[in-house]
Formats: sequence, C-alpha cells, structure tokens
Amino acid sequence: MAAENSFDIVSKVDIQEVRNAIDQASKEVHARFDLKDSKSEIKLAEEDKVLQLASENEYKLKAVIEILQQKMVKRGIPLKNLEYGKVEAATGSSVRQKITLQQGIPSEKAKDIVRVIKDSKKKVQATIQGDTVRITGKDRDTLQEVIALLKGKDFGIDMQFTNFRSN
Repeated sequence: MAAENSFDIVSKVDIQEVRNAIDQASKEVHARFDLKDSKSEIKLAEEDKVLQLASENEYKLKAVIEILQQKMVKRGIPLKNLEYGKVEAATGSSVRQKITLQQGIPSEKAKDIVRVIKDSKKKVQATIQGDTVRITGKDRDTLQEVIALLKGKDFGIDMQFTNFRSN
C-alpha cells in the first residue's frame, strides 16, 4: 500500500509581530513633526482581531496607516490579510477606521482553492477543515506541483503551507 502524503494550507498572522509593529508605528507617529499633535493612535482590540486607528483628519489617518503598513512589512506581516473598514467621523473633526486581521481561510476562499486544485486534474484530494485546507496525495512531487500552482494564483489572502508530512 502506498503511503499518503499531506500538507495544510493556512492563513495566519503572528499577533505578537502585529503588536510589535503597532508599538513601532506608534513611536514613529508620536515622534514625527507633522503628526506629533494630531492625537493619532493605534490600538489592537477585540481579542487581537481588530486594529482601531484614530487621527485628527483623513489625511493624517492615511499617514498613520502608511507608517503602520511599513512597520508590518518589515516584520513579515502580510498586508493581504488586512481588511480595511470605512473611515468614520468621530468626535469633533477627528476620524477613525477599523482594520480587521484575517485569521484562517474564509470558506469562500477555501472553496476557490479546492476548485482550482480539482480543475488542475492533479491526483490529490483537497478537504476543507474549518479555516484550513488539507491536501493529500500519494506522490510528493504532485503535492509540490500543487503548492507551485497555488503560489501562482492570487486568492486575495496570504497562504502558508504547513505540516508537509508523509505517513
């Protein structure tokens, strides 16, 4: 009997790295001359799934977001996993915006991934397991081809390939 090989496709964001990026961005925002007195702030809320940004006006909010994105990229946090809410008016003339961190693969994206794998006619099975997709097959080379195929497509999320094992 041939051994089954498998790997998981996941989409995770390292929360500790997000916290570090927020700390660095906050320091830079408070040190920059054009943003020093803008009452800008970045907070991580709702069980580490939502970033809340606030600033004096939309222009300064965009500058804060840009600084935050630069810090995140330097720390290896994929910007594809950020979902931006709409800019809302807050008290006075200030504005705020929520950014949701995408943890796990949403079901519609998981279905797209499975469809792409099935359409490729590779001899593997793809199963959706909660917020991950497990790929199993007999041939390790075929699994490597599936990884290459998926890396070539843009599903709008950052994917990591983990638990590559042969049973």
